[in-house]
Amino acid sequence: MKFSKTLISGLMMFAAVNAFAQKKTEKFEKLQIEMFPKAKEGFKQVYVQLPIAKNENDLKVEFFVGAEKMLDCNRHFLIGKVNTQDLQGWGYNYYEVESKGETAGTLMACPDKKMTKQFVYIQPETVRYNSKLPLVFYVPKDMEVRYRILRPDAMKKAVQR
Repeated sequence: MKFSKTLISGLMMFAAVNAFAQKKTEKFEKLQIEMFPKAKEGFKQVYVQLPIAKNENDLKVEFFVGAEKMLDCNRHFLIGKVNTQDLQGWGYNYYEVESKGETAGTLMACPDKKMTKQFVYIQPETVRYNSKLPLVFYVPKDMEVRYRILRPDAMKKAVQR
């Protein structure tokens, strides 16, 4: 009886410590987006808040503006562009998307004519990582913004001939 209580207590403690160790604790700067303009008719404002990171100068953020659509086997992309705008008086940037949601792509023959749901996006852009400022976007209501954080690999040396 004593052994089973000790075993159960030990397992519970192990589970608690393991859960605590696995939980990421990310710190964020206090977010302020009130100074950014309201979204125009047919658009929505979305933002990305980046966590505070060590060596932020080494990091980049790549963002993708697009939508999920049913597409065939061809390689597709969304027609449009992302314009960088200056928030007058603040020195901050924000991004406005110009797109009607139309897609283009390769013209390969798809023998099975199978359609799959895919995220199709405008040409991605890369910006510097800055946890002090949000990345603010104005996108059509049927689109979304996805992003990834790019981290450097160890420096490698080129091959000499």
